[in-house]
Amino acid sequence: MKKLAAILALVLALSLAIAPAYAEDPFGKYDPPITVHFVRDTDDTLDANFFSQHPDKTMTDNLWTDLYRDELGIIVEYDWIVKGGDEYDQKLNIALATGDIPEFVSLTALQVKQLAEAGMIQPLDEVYEKYAAPLTKEMLMCTGTAPFDAVTFDGKLYALPEVDSTLMLADVIWIRVDWLEKLGLEIPKTMDDLMNVMEAFVNADFDGNGVKDTIGMGISKDLWAGLFGLRGFFNAFGAFPTIWHEDAEGNLVYGSTTPETKTALAKLNEMFQKGYIDPEFGVKTGGKVAESTTADKCGILYGAQWNSIYPLQSSYDLTGANWQAIPIVSATGAPVKAQTEIGTVGWVVARHDVEHPEALVKLFNMFLEKNWGETNENGVYYAPLDSESIWKLSPVVPTYPDKNIDAFLALEEARATGDTSKVTGEAYSILKKLEAFESGSEDGFAMWGWERIYGANGAYGVLADYQAAGLLQDEMFVGAPTETMTERMTTLEAMQDEVFTKIILGEAPVDDFDKFVEDFYKLGGAEITAEVNEWYQSVK
Repeated sequence: MKKLAAILALVLALSLAIAPAYAEDPFGKYDPPITVHFVRDTDDTLDANFFSQHPDKTMTDNLWTDLYRDELGIIVEYDWIVKGGDEYDQKLNIALATGDIPEFVSLTALQVKQLAEAGMIQPLDEVYEKYAAPLTKEMLMCTGTAPFDAVTFDGKLYALPEVDSTLMLADVIWIRVDWLEKLGLEIPKTMDDLMNVMEAFVNADFDGNGVKDTIGMGISKDLWAGLFGLRGFFNAFGAFPTIWHEDAEGNLVYGSTTPETKTALAKLNEMFQKGYIDPEFGVKTGGKVAESTTADKCGILYGAQWNSIYPLQSSYDLTGANWQAIPIVSATGAPVKAQTEIGTVGWVVARHDVEHPEALVKLFNMFLEKNWGETNENGVYYAPLDSESIWKLSPVVPTYPDKNIDAFLALEEARATGDTSKVTGEAYSILKKLEAFESGSEDGFAMWGWERIYGANGAYGVLADYQAAGLLQDEMFVGAPTETMTERMTTLEAMQDEVFTKIILGEAPVDDFDKFVEDFYKLGGAEITAEVNEWYQSVK
């Protein structure tokens, strides 16, 4: 027995020696290190900008992977990395369908529910409560419980939300003010004004090639994207496609099915007939439309505040184009409400057999601390002078939701008082970029996009006005995906986008919208609407 006990003791000692030891605290380091696996996409702001400026950096070897390895003992590896958009979605969908999911991956709330029901991911309640730093809990709750509610099933939390600002998702109009000046036109104030500007831009022949090849308004095949999308255009008509909002009776309605949406579609078809819209938009990605923009072929687009950094910075670099963000103009005479969504870019899950799910919480802790905590180095890890994309190199990107508006307001106060001594953190990093631009230096030339967001006439001034005037229409269904949503919503959304695109292109009559609404409710929309309103009544 003594010999057996000794052997068991030796085995236990060896197992403890082999297993990584770590302090059970939010920033405890694994020793020896552990390796965690993610998958991810990449985009043009990284491929075309960051890596060209930093050829010594890669997705798997950079300051973020170094930080996680050195400070936490977590080695980050990727099972695969592909271009964002369709390529990423297709590869991820195949992985999810075959059960070949990575250890950690960011998903939609609907995908989280499907994997939770299939037993393919594990609850994260206990590790979140045990390992989340106070700052992490504070930041992830900034927008309320909605990001957690969306991925809580049977009382268990199945994912960590990568929260973001809802305000920054609201659309603005980006317009070529240098073209306006050339034509002696003023900034449009109404939809009729905007149509007149499009007509003038299309016929101006700015490049002098004698060909009518200017696009009135840039649109991509992704109708609801934050770049070259149409959310803001629909909002001008009082329509809020893809989100749930209150109707006149106080019930929630799916915004894509309302009469205002049909009116906006009819206007888009009219614009297509007049040649204001690229006839090939239905097959063009945002990257392809960006090529037209940087080639001086487009002067108006709807999109997010960050569009000046990509792709409009390149438009400025190559041609000196001067773009400015302006508010969404009204098509009805009523003030326009800009729609937003749940301020969450994704929900990160842990596969059912991951040995160290708490590693995910530690990555969240470190990302938030390094960018916005008491020991933050925001000017190194998030917004250094020479890069606007370095934060994207982290496999997790939870964000302080109010960071952008807070930075803008701090800069506004500094502009008003002339005192920059109180500008700190991320606002200070942005201040340095604005000062570089104003200096006229070679480095400052690349800061034009930042000035267009945070300058005195920047995009955040437009968003701040939306907020101050109460002109935001939030997504009002913020619960977990309903049972019928899980089964039918993806199909219904695909049908919606196909019908809307055909109507805009004139391949289907505008009245096909009515058939779409009928089919939407017949094929599951009625059940989803009932489920959504049952939830809404329970939380009102």
